[in-house]
Amino acid sequence: MAKVVVIYSGGMDSFTVLHHALQQGHEIFAISFNYGQRHVRELDAAAQVCQQLNIPHKVVDITAINSLLAGSSLTSDIAIPEGEYAEDNMRSTVVPNRNMILLSLAIGYAVSIEAEAVYYGAHSGDHDIYPDCRPEFVEKMNAVSLIANYEPIRIEVPYLHSDKAEILAAGLAMDLDYSQTWTCYNGREKACGKCSACSERLAAFAANQVVDPLAYEEESA
Repeated sequence: MAKVVVIYSGGMDSFTVLHHALQQGHEIFAISFNYGQRHVRELDAAAQVCQQLNIPHKVVDITAINSLLAGSSLTSDIAIPEGEYAEDNMRSTVVPNRNMILLSLAIGYAVSIEAEAVYYGAHSGDHDIYPDCRPEFVEKMNAVSLIANYEPIRIEVPYLHSDKAEILAAGLAMDLDYSQTWTCYNGREKACGKCSACSERLAAFAANQVVDPLAYEEESA
């Protein structure tokens, strides 16, 4: 049984990655990051799942990085985009260098616990929007991770070439309960149903002809 670290945000993609790694028989150590995101509620979802599955789970407070990084609607007082999940609309949600920072910390954690790999949930739907979810970033980050320490750590991205609907299909095939996830960029009691993240999530459920189990304030058209 291989020991692996899973970067687990509490959202749909990392939830599916977590269970994918479990089904592979790995010993999982989950790590989540509080980077000052508005939708910090996703961390509560992550904690509940890890507690239920008896998975060791660390939540790391890195909010201090926001004294250096600015300009993202996920962490700053900038309007959350609504409507289409596309590059022009979603550019404001880019957190500068986020995945390189998170992966670096997760790789260090993996070295310290003698794990073999770090898993994270980049997917093809994010390629146009987020440079740090693209295959070329993953390839080069993996190359660095293999030489950055005495212990080579692989970066595993099982859904790198899958879109949101395909990831959901994989999770449904594992009988996963997506009411245990949080996607909405607004951290209110119910998902807003209007932000771009909600729109993409709802489209994935529609493509799979399944009703999203989350409660919504208002569903996208």
